[in-house]
Amino acid sequence: MATRPVDFRCGHDGLAALVEPIFGLDPFSGAAFVFRAKRADRIKILVWDQTGLVLIHKRLEGCKFVWPQVRNGVMVMSAVQFSALFSGLDWMLIRAERQRPPQLAG
Repeated sequence: MATRPVDFRCGHDGLAALVEPIFGLDPFSGAAFVFRAKRADRIKILVWDQTGLVLIHKRLEGCKFVWPQVRNGVMVMSAVQFSALFSGLDWMLIRAERQRPPQLAG
């Protein structure tokens, strides 16, 4: 997830061109890249699905997405956090429970 807003007039190619400078990754890696607008009610998600670039644009009605403090850089999210963000929930409240190895085998 890019923590700074991007120009939401950008489409597939414009956002793909931003992936390398913002994320330091290849836009064709298969990762989902989340971009935010200045207004916190819109996101765009860019994904390469092995056949083409997929662009998802979502606008929340009557509320805003929960965003971390705006600063340079990116954040990595778990699949559960991403699902919460996409649903308009406060994804920052989701914490994975620490996994502990079993005490006994079998």
